[in-house]
Amino acid sequence: MPLRLQAITRDEHLAFVKSLPSASHMQVPSWGDVKSDWRAESLGWFEEDGRLVGVGLVLMRRPLPKLRRHLAYLPEGPVIDWYAPDLAERWLEPMLAYLKSRGAFSVKMGPPVVVRRWSADTVKAAIADPAARRLRGTRATEHDERAAAVADELRRTGWHQPDPGGEDGFAPGQPRYVFQVPFAGRTLEDIRSGFNQQWRRNIKKADKSGVKVVQGGYDDLPAFHELYVETAGRDRFVPRALPYFQRMWRVLTAEDPDRMRLYLAHHEGDVLAAATMLTVGGHVWYSYGASTSRKREVQPSNAIQWRMMTDAHELGASVYDLRGITDTLDDSSHLLGLLRFKVGTGGQAVEYLGEWDFPLNLLLHKALALYMSRR
Repeated sequence: MPLRLQAITRDEHLAFVKSLPSASHMQVPSWGDVKSDWRAESLGWFEEDGRLVGVGLVLMRRPLPKLRRHLAYLPEGPVIDWYAPDLAERWLEPMLAYLKSRGAFSVKMGPPVVVRRWSADTVKAAIADPAARRLRGTRATEHDERAAAVADELRRTGWHQPDPGGEDGFAPGQPRYVFQVPFAGRTLEDIRSGFNQQWRRNIKKADKSGVKVVQGGYDDLPAFHELYVETAGRDRFVPRALPYFQRMWRVLTAEDPDRMRLYLAHHEGDVLAAATMLTVGGHVWYSYGASTSRKREVQPSNAIQWRMMTDAHELGASVYDLRGITDTLDDSSHLLGLLRFKVGTGGQAVEYLGEWDFPLNLLLHKALALYMSRR
């Protein structure tokens, strides 16, 4: 029998997330406040006895001019039992029916389901292999067969994955490939010993050079943003405006003082690098990073990552997530250097199931796809 789905309060939503080991930072109520140009709603799945067994943050937006219906988006969610044998009928069909009644013409979601993992050694070997072109074509260290069953069920019931598009494996939406450092059951020394020689050497050099990493606050966001804009120009992406980060800080820290942190690396009066860190339960994310091209020889980026990992470990993190990586292993890609940097932590490359669409109105769904392709 399908579960009952209805809107829930922010307090109910947050209490459920707190009862779990973790959930995506994009599935907590405050994330809806970060995305101020979307209308957010908290959804809850209930058993017959009234017990709340799943939640989801849905963001709704009218993406086309004069369109009276909206796109419904659940980034890295919803937070449900993705391995349930009756996933579609019991969990997803009530969601689709509810969102259709709320005026959605299309639903996009990102199941937090891991497909494969590659060890750091496997990724390094693939990068060094001239025949290797994509991470997806490299034999994985671990493979979760349950993910294939979830994908089959989604396809069977009308969900489909959009064209991945994007440059060098990065597509619109949330990253399918990320890099994570497992923390569970490991000491800080265990984690540091997993770094490659270059990482350990750079951390020592930063310390000897006098780099000081401090935890900042709201008033330090302009300094972060100045470096972030410089980074955007160097790495060829469009930066977000400062008010976005200021709103992000206000709403996330109001929900939980440790939900968002800001770190800055100082050297002889200069701020050389800065980064934001997000935490939900035992999952910690390196969210946004920024650095200047000046004084790169004192290794501020390694220093700031080590400080963030140290603090994440102190918070009881089970995983430190460095977020998106490129799928390409091509030496000509300007993103390969970022992959090499993250691989140096000795963690794992992780592939998620990716984002999926369900067109509730096929004509409007296709119109949106055409509109987005021409932007």
